[in-house]
Amino acid sequence: MRLMLWVYDALTLVALALVYAPAALARRLARGVRVHVRERLGFVTPVPGGPCAWIHAVSVGEAIAAAPLLEGLRRLYPDLPLVVTTVTETGARVVRERYAGLAAHRFFPLDLPGAARRAVAAIGPAVVVVMETEIWPNALRALAARGVPVMIANGRISDRAFRRYRLVRGFMRAVLAGVRVFAMQSAEDARRIIALGAEPERVFVTGNLKHEPAPDPPGAVDLWRRLLGLQPGQRVWIAGSTHRGEEGPVLLAHRAALAGCPDLTLVLAPRHPERTAEVLAQVGAAGWPAVRRSELPREREPGAVIVLDTVGELATLYAVADVVFVGGSLVPHGGHNTLEAALRRKPVLSGPHTQNFRESTALLAAAGAAVVVQGAEDLGRELRRLLADPGLRATMGEAGLEAVAARHGAVRETLELVARALGPGGAA
Repeated sequence: MRLMLWVYDALTLVALALVYAPAALARRLARGVRVHVRERLGFVTPVPGGPCAWIHAVSVGEAIAAAPLLEGLRRLYPDLPLVVTTVTETGARVVRERYAGLAAHRFFPLDLPGAARRAVAAIGPAVVVVMETEIWPNALRALAARGVPVMIANGRISDRAFRRYRLVRGFMRAVLAGVRVFAMQSAEDARRIIALGAEPERVFVTGNLKHEPAPDPPGAVDLWRRLLGLQPGQRVWIAGSTHRGEEGPVLLAHRAALAGCPDLTLVLAPRHPERTAEVLAQVGAAGWPAVRRSELPREREPGAVIVLDTVGELATLYAVADVVFVGGSLVPHGGHNTLEAALRRKPVLSGPHTQNFRESTALLAAAGAAVVVQGAEDLGRELRRLLADPGLRATMGEAGLEAVAARHGAVRETLELVARALGPGGAA
């Protein structure tokens, strides 16, 4: 184990010097993204108020998914401080904006022994809940040295991650020994974590926390329609979380749909906002005017495509759509969360590459709430079919909501597992 940790630390340092530091510097110079060197080295501001519940959410999706968990912890333990750590700046922005007054934010340290020890000492957790399956050996060692219980919540292991972890199964078994509870999304995720060395009695299948998001604020639909400048009855479709190689098929499908629905508005939401300029150029090359979401509300040209260049708004924006396409699926990326659209009663279209969200995609497809498309022509055909049939859209939307609602219970079961670790009153 010591030898494997030495190798791991050496590889981490090499990656830091050759990959992470140059990339962070480039982002800083090109886009002004802060590096947060002190916090990443473990020099974080101490959390006041005594031992806290520490929730780690690597980026935007995990931070949003943590909402019902944070709210549940506040109800159960009103005097327990809450802190959320993220790795990305966009994730930090979501935490600061959504959880102001509920939880403090800190940046997660680099997984080096000294940085991990300093961060753990400063935060002083009574329990740590790691969203999804972020496994950091040095952080787990530092927490184990202080006797802090660690729990994986909403755990999942993608096909790619499972293949990689299996190559170092012996190391993984030793690392996973530092996790007290594994609350996994599905039986397959549970099987995979056990195969990697987790003790079966520590593994539970609790379901997906994304089945139970916090409700949208009242009046969200009317607010979004005014903000986007939509006329009464005007139809809109959203292509969410798109990757390079998907905007072209989306724009071709949009052109095809305009023949039968000339007032149709497209909202195009690249997965990474830093690609906004690239997407705007593609829209212009296709012959349409474009406007950034951050520039609204203002008068926009007729037929303009709206490009979402903000963070954390996509899920609530789905509420105004007539049809939703979820990206990362026409290209071999693995797909993205389709449940956010289904929970808002929207018919869902996705490509064939959804292995990272296999269970939720299969759930919606089996319920008749989602359709898998193979490319631009298929996407355009299904989009036209749905736009022409409001009854079909309503039927698919209701089927999706019912399918997801039938899986509720993940929040309650996850909170029960956290409560076992914390004990009465929030004392670990």
